[in-house]
Amino acid sequence: MKIETALLSVSDKTGIVEFARALVSRGVRLLSTGGTARLLADAGLAVTEVAAHTSSPEILDGRVKTLHPKIHGGLLARRDSPDHLQTIAEHGIDRIDLLVVNLYPFRETVAKPDCTFADAVENIDIGGPAMLRAAAKNHGTQAGGVTVVIDPADYPRVLAEIDAHGSTTYGTRLALATKVYAHTSAYDGAIAAWLSSLAEAEPAQDEAPARQTWPGILTLQIHERQVLRYGENAQQRAAFYADPTPPAGTLANFVQLQGKELSYNNIADADAAWDCVRSFDAPACVIVKHANPCGVAVAEDGLRAYRKAFKTDPTSAFGGIIAFNRKVDLAAARAVSAQFVEVLLAPDYEADALALLAAKKNVRVLKVPGGEGQNDIDVKRVGGGWLVQTPDSDTVLAQDLRVVTRKKPTTAQMRDLMFAWKVAKFVKSNAIVFCGNNMTLGVGAGQMSRIDSARIASIKARNAGLTLKGSAVASDAFFPFRDGLDVVVDAGASSVIQPGGSVRDDEVIAAADERGIAMVLTGMRHFRH
Repeated sequence: MKIETALLSVSDKTGIVEFARALVSRGVRLLSTGGTARLLADAGLAVTEVAAHTSSPEILDGRVKTLHPKIHGGLLARRDSPDHLQTIAEHGIDRIDLLVVNLYPFRETVAKPDCTFADAVENIDIGGPAMLRAAAKNHGTQAGGVTVVIDPADYPRVLAEIDAHGSTTYGTRLALATKVYAHTSAYDGAIAAWLSSLAEAEPAQDEAPARQTWPGILTLQIHERQVLRYGENAQQRAAFYADPTPPAGTLANFVQLQGKELSYNNIADADAAWDCVRSFDAPACVIVKHANPCGVAVAEDGLRAYRKAFKTDPTSAFGGIIAFNRKVDLAAARAVSAQFVEVLLAPDYEADALALLAAKKNVRVLKVPGGEGQNDIDVKRVGGGWLVQTPDSDTVLAQDLRVVTRKKPTTAQMRDLMFAWKVAKFVKSNAIVFCGNNMTLGVGAGQMSRIDSARIASIKARNAGLTLKGSAVASDAFFPFRDGLDVVVDAGASSVIQPGGSVRDDEVIAAADERGIAMVLTGMRHFRH
């Protein structure tokens, strides 16, 4: 059946006038409501108000306008059922072949800090979801069905199929119906989350309601981005899912320019590398292995940053993930391609750099646009449940540090301490990081004992032929005893940065004074599990 009648009622007016004009030019009759109808009429298009179509006026301040048999009968009548078609004909109900609806902006409304309870409730759409669900249910069969559109990005696809067939294909209707149910599910989930976050006291209609810390019901909706080669291990299946609109600058915005299919571990490690490298303002390079930075450096350009980062742990860098926070030029690409690398990430690449990398066909080259966005929550799956928290996004500035030793850090030491602290945030706990001259010198990660992490970090530096004399050390959490401090000082450290907060802080501070080093406390830890 050809598309003959369309009902358009949208909150997001993007492209709707142009789409409506294109429909009219193809002989489609337009029905509409409220502001959409006025917009189309002002554009000179012939449009019938839903109230005129149903012979039933909008009532209750517009709360009831499309909840009518002439609307839902026109949407729900099966096109392959003679009985249905006869019934709507007997009742004077016209088929509605195309529904274009998007919903009241509930999430955008409640995100405003001054949103009142009354404003939030009035932005809970009723007629829109009812029409969408009806149309999606009746997307039909090969014989015909209702085409339902919620996203302006789908307008061109619908028009192209009308031009080709007079209607849309079953595959398109199915895809659009699936999109609708995901959309209405997320919409209802947002409402449930907001309502369940309200304090129990009845809110005043004209005030922003009191909120609890977390909603009682948390609905997460994520979209499949791609099926992966395998999971953490080859016997596991895996897929990558992304937020509907990933925050600017986050990994999910990547475009793969070349290389083999990505695996679960590739993406997990790439995320660790990307999060770390984009935390630096200066040109930086981060090399990650098994979700831990094994080399981090900043320099005048990407090539120098890479060379410094690579020196930290050349053995672990083999088969690692390498991230830059600047466009990769030919010199940096040539240096990277000299080693075995699994994944390369950067905000962009010079054309000659990409041409050189093309010779390494298996190397996965990802382009990730820059940005300051971050996830609103972090989640971790546990048996039968979820752990949910806000991201560890707080930073410590030099003026926030508390010097607790008799010896004060020099300007150079303070620079190295701040660099080491920034890196330690991205190293699995327990984390000990030796740094100097804007590069990592030794990294100890993921040990059950902090003293073992300290020993491993110094062993790594020795194996790489790097001296730790005069180095700065960051510990992601406090030293519970002085023994861990003694290990890093014995290795050559002259300054230490750590959160503090241990019952033995005085003992550790006294040990630092005894050893003649500078120590500063951040008052903030960076556990990373």
